[in-house]
Amino acid sequence: MALGGLFAIVVGLIVFAFWIWMIVDCAQRGFKNNVEKIVWIIVIVLGSWIGALVYFLVIRMYNPRGLAKTSR
Repeated sequence: MALGGLFAIVVGLIVFAFWIWMIVDCAQRGFKNNVEKIVWIIVIVLGSWIGALVYFLVIRMYNPRGLAKTSR
C-alpha cells in the first residue's frame, strides 16, 4: 500500500471519529426542546462531515459545556 493510501485511511478514520463524536455530543446536549436536538442530529447525519463541522462551529464552540441558555 502506498503512503498516500495509508494517509487517506487515517484521515478517513479521523473524520469518521469526529462525525460520531458530534452525533453523541448532540444526543447528550441539553437543548431547549427536543425538536432542536432532532434537527441537529438530522443535519449531522445527512450532512456527513460537513454537517458535523457546522454543528461544531455553531453549537459546540458557542456553548462548549452544553449549558442551557437561561433568560432573565
